[in-house]
Amino acid sequence: MGIYHNYIFPKLTHWVCSRKDFIYQRKKVVPQAFGRVLEIGIGSGLNLPFYNPEKIDFVWGLDPSKQLRKIAEKNAAKVPFNVEFIDSSAEEIPLEKNSADTVVVTYTLCSIPDVVKALNEMNRVLKPGGELIFYEHGKAPDDHIIKWQNRMNPIWKLVSNGCNLNRPIPLLIEKGGFKIKNLDMKYTSSLKPVSFNYWGAAVHG
Repeated sequence: MGIYHNYIFPKLTHWVCSRKDFIYQRKKVVPQAFGRVLEIGIGSGLNLPFYNPEKIDFVWGLDPSKQLRKIAEKNAAKVPFNVEFIDSSAEEIPLEKNSADTVVVTYTLCSIPDVVKALNEMNRVLKPGGELIFYEHGKAPDDHIIKWQNRMNPIWKLVSNGCNLNRPIPLLIEKGGFKIKNLDMKYTSSLKPVSFNYWGAAVHG
């Protein structure tokens, strides 16, 4: 599984997350970021073209995948603002308290092993008055879809490098010390077990 997770899966992730439906969702939330931005799980840098350079100072891009960061570095060279990459997991963010004006997380909370600890870290580095901007997939609202998510999750998690289909994203964000100030949600495709999405913004709780 080492070859798959270290070499094949990063390229597969970049290809899947480059699809038009994913890009459409990113365009909804990424332009809301402002000031000093910390992006958790920057991956291959697919969000970078959607930041508004007139609103942000620079971006820290945190990701533990060296293979994805290599792709992200190429994308970072195309944008008119500085991007500093951080080789770290989200559970131990190597930034000081109150460092970021905005924390951005897209399609990442599904796969962080200790997601509540990571959210607490995001809360720690976010300045008072700052915002957590998120776009994530997770637990569906319909019982029959949840049953399918729970059935599929063990295999899905194995082949998708730790991604979970059934995480209750709003509840986890609140457990991480945030207060959600706006929230939208819907199925984004006919493949309902894998496509219930949440997006919005949260502040210090």
